[in-house]
Formats: sequence, C-alpha cells, structure tokens
Amino acid sequence: MSWGAEFITAGAWQDPPYSPLYDWVSHLGLTGPPQTAFGQVANSALGAVMDTGWVIYGTLLIIGTFLLFDPRKGARPIRIMILAVLAGVGVSLVGIFQGSNANVGKGLIAFHAFGAQGVMLAGTIMAIAVGAGGTRIGLTRGRSIASTALGTAGLIAFPLFMTDVFTGWMWNIGLFERAVIYPIMIGHALLASSVAATQRHRATHPLAPLTARANS
Repeated sequence: MSWGAEFITAGAWQDPPYSPLYDWVSHLGLTGPPQTAFGQVANSALGAVMDTGWVIYGTLLIIGTFLLFDPRKGARPIRIMILAVLAGVGVSLVGIFQGSNANVGKGLIAFHAFGAQGVMLAGTIMAIAVGAGGTRIGLTRGRSIASTALGTAGLIAFPLFMTDVFTGWMWNIGLFERAVIYPIMIGHALLASSVAATQRHRATHPLAPLTARANS
C-alpha cells in the first residue's frame, strides 16, 4: 500500500521532477501550495494519496500484528506488539501531520517528527525481534536471518540519517531516509508473506497435524 502510494505520488510530481535520492520522502505528502520546506522545493500533486497510504499502512500493521501474535505466550510477542503499535502510530502521524511550513508555524511539526523517528526506530527494532524468533511464527531460517539483517541495516542507517539532518549537510537526504525506511517495509513484507504461506500450507494439509499427534 505505502509503496504503491509512493510510486504513484512520485510519478505525479513533475515540477521539478521528484528525485528519490535527493528529495524528502515526507514531502510527497504535502498537499498545500508549492513551497520550500526544509531546504527543498516541495510540489506534490497527489499529496493526499501518499498521506492516505501511510495511514492505511500504519493501521494495517497494528491490526495484522495483533491478529498474528498472542500476548499470552510470553514477553517476546508482547514486545513485538508494542513495537508494531509504535511503528504503526508513527507512520500514521507522518500522514496526518505533514512536514509543511504551516505545521512548523503551528508547532504541529513535532508530531510529524515524532512519528517519523518513531517508525524508524520501532520498525527496525521490530524487524530484528521478528527475525530473532522467526522460526516460531512461520519464517524460514533464511527469512529470519533476512529480517534481522534488514532491521540491523536500518538501525545503522538511522544515526547516519539523523547526522545528515542535524548537521545541515543534507546530502542526498532521500537516500539516507530510504536506507532506514525501506528495510522496515521489506521486513514487514517478509513477515506477511511468510505468515500467508504458512496459512496456505495449513489449509492444504489439514490432516498433517492430526496424523502427527496420532502417531505420537
């Protein structure tokens, strides 16, 4: 959902052409008039599409995690559920509170910043936590390792991104931002596809668990 909204919105941004390596990701969600925000010209023709994609993504992440994990099974699922809530709320806040000059003036930019940094930190740590217990929730060993590696890569990229922001260097900010965000999204895709594959397997092999219990 979020990737689809991003590609559609970026494709509609033509004046000047949107550069995924240079431009802020969050500028895609600006719905106001063209403006220079955070050192870059922002002119997103379909900002509402991007904002909607973020809110739906955050909502589905929280709902999906609560459907998948059972808090009664120990501390690990509880930690993952808490991280999912933080990440889901974070990405939703990015869609609700735009990184616009108007929100800077109103002080609402704090919600946008909290949401962006929250989803980056919670999302990367969640990917690592999921990878650490991946075999228990249906991930293959390879996908568990991939989830851990993706979370680690995003967690390493996060301080580099923040340094790029706070030093005012702002070199290829879109590249650094996506270096944190994309591993999180890939990790969520791995988790969702693995769970779906497990459910399909159980649906097509309903007698296997019964046979195994009978034999034991």
